[in-house]
Amino acid sequence: MKDVERAKIVLKTLNKIYPKTPIPLKHKNTFTLLISVLLSAQCTDINVNNVTKGIYPKYNKPEHFIKLGRKKIEKLIRSIGIFRIKAKSVYNLSKTLVKKYNGRVPRSLADLEELPGVGHKTASVVMSQGFGYPAFPIDTHIHRLAQRWGLTNGKSVVQTEKDLKRLFPKKYWNKLHLQIIYYGREYCKARECYGISCKICTSCYPKRKKPIMTKKA
Repeated sequence: MKDVERAKIVLKTLNKIYPKTPIPLKHKNTFTLLISVLLSAQCTDINVNNVTKGIYPKYNKPEHFIKLGRKKIEKLIRSIGIFRIKAKSVYNLSKTLVKKYNGRVPRSLADLEELPGVGHKTASVVMSQGFGYPAFPIDTHIHRLAQRWGLTNGKSVVQTEKDLKRLFPKKYWNKLHLQIIYYGREYCKARECYGISCKICTSCYPKRKKPIMTKKA
């Protein structure tokens, strides 16, 4: 079976299971989405949502976080992993947004990637979920699943992004990103499926008997 055929199986299965894909990170605007995505690194969406539900009703603009300052931001996000580094990024990117973009989140992938603490994946999520621009953000979970499903060779997240963009029409990218995340959490878990038990894995590789070892991002 070719990767194009496996991609069709993946798309059909995911569309059936997840016809709707709500954004998992709660936010009030594009700026708070950017902050939540930044905070979600090495942290669960649930933990981020639990923390930000007490922040965003009061603080939801770059100006608010500048006024708070780094130390107060640290206190607000203390239960989130590497909170000091993230607080510094939130504070510095807020200053950059006010100084360079009049307090608005730029609608350009390149401009987003230049913001403090914002990498390609975070910028892609904001472009996709914040502005509706076709993007295919690749995190470690999608990287792992794409390997299990035979959609990429797993050499790097950069290669995985290229492969998935080649295999799936652009109009599906934004939804697929979330569908794959949801499916991985529910059916193709890192320490349960191992590429041999979920519906997609067994459909793409019906003769696979041994667990597949995926390459880390």
